Amino acid sequence: MSTIYPVILCGGSGTRLWPLSRKSYPKQFVPLIGETSLLQQCAERLRGPADTPYAKPLILTNEAFRFVVPEQLMAIGVDPGPILIEPEGRNTAPAVLAAALRLFSDDPDAMMLVAASDHVIPDTSAFHTAVAEGARTIAERGDLVTFGITPDRPETGYGYLKLRQVPDASGTPVQLDRFIEKPDLDSAKAMVSEGSYLWNSGIFLFAVRDILAAFDQYARELVAPVKKAIEQAQSDLGFLRLDPKAWSSVQDISIDYAVMEKADNLSVVPYAAGWSDVGSWSAVQALSNPDADGVATSGEVTAIDCRNVLVRSESPAQEVVAMGLENVIAVAMPDAVLVASVDRAQDVKQAVSALKAKGAKQAESLPVDHRPWGWFESLVIGDRFQVKRIHVHPGASLSLQSHHHRSEHWIVVEGTAEVTIDDKVQLVSENQSVYVPLGAVHRMVNPGKVPMVLIEVQTGTYLGEDDIIRYEDVYARD
Repeated sequence: MSTIYPVILCGGSGTRLWPLSRKSYPKQFVPLIGETSLLQQCAERLRGPADTPYAKPLILTNEAFRFVVPEQLMAIGVDPGPILIEPEGRNTAPAVLAAALRLFSDDPDAMMLVAASDHVIPDTSAFHTAVAEGARTIAERGDLVTFGITPDRPETGYGYLKLRQVPDASGTPVQLDRFIEKPDLDSAKAMVSEGSYLWNSGIFLFAVRDILAAFDQYARELVAPVKKAIEQAQSDLGFLRLDPKAWSSVQDISIDYAVMEKADNLSVVPYAAGWSDVGSWSAVQALSNPDADGVATSGEVTAIDCRNVLVRSESPAQEVVAMGLENVIAVAMPDAVLVASVDRAQDVKQAVSALKAKGAKQAESLPVDHRPWGWFESLVIGDRFQVKRIHVHPGASLSLQSHHHRSEHWIVVEGTAEVTIDDKVQLVSENQSVYVPLGAVHRMVNPGKVPMVLIEVQTGTYLGEDDIIRYEDVYARD
């Protein structure tokens, strides 16, 4: 059997799960269901069973998340394979083609299992069985394989797959008749009743040779610029950065439109063991083990006399009490709160658009700002001062930098910091502090084996994050 290379697509902004998921840190990195993030759950699932040749995952992501991805994977013991950096989003067809070209150069006989990083598939064993069925179909017939989800309700938020026959309960692949766009409710009810329609999961399995041949046949205009973006890609700290100029000329198009809807050798593996794209707060509610009254809670929440509600508190210091609510979603973040009717769950992205229009930073940014060395959050902001909490990972280092407009006072509250200020290097331990004058060239390193936490007090005429002059940076940021 050919080696299966998981290809994880890890972009997107997840605006329908605002305020928890935002452009600066979207839903795939958030522990929405369980203790680990959706990306981590996806990577665990795609390790494969012990007796199946699964390779390290190939990841496609963007510049903003290039350090978050390996950090989250290494935290669960997954050693990522190549991480391709897309200069800008170009939808799934160019991403799949770039992955196929990259894999073909290493293993022309490979199979690639393409999956989004933000889906929930609870039964890993059943999923592996479905993948094995797809792999057998590829070996026997050379088909392109997609996975169709047996619908449990008439859903208008998903596209559908029309099969050439009603599938049986064995999970045996069935040939695809056609793709169906997201339907209206009456059409969805009719399709679910008819029995030969499945939800389109967006999960695919191909032999690399076969999908490259399909691109040559059905989407030849994509091949040359994507191939050029791969050939002229630059290695960067273990990442492979696709060439921006070549990538900018690539058409923005999905794999369904570019190839799958045109190909005549498609098979569908029916899958009925549970799947969700976690595309709305209603989906999160269903996955959060609601009680007999439909009440699902997370965090510091007390719900009294409620029916069919989702209530989440995303801060341990924030107690949320819900009384007498029915058909309501309430999600409380330290800087924003969503309260919505359950039947408007698919419309949350409208709220994000409204916030962007009024210039609210909460539309896209979280109060916690993630960096390759750790993270920081703003605790208090005034006209000429700001107080931050800064968390630095063991062994991590901030850049050697200076500021034009602010001075800083650092108080270490956990661990030990190695601090450079101009020509002086010193260790600053818990309950000790150090002052960084305006214009001083400085750096902070965590030399220990435990996280280091400090409180930073900034004072000055301008406190924006763009007031940084970097002289050296181990993460090669500009």
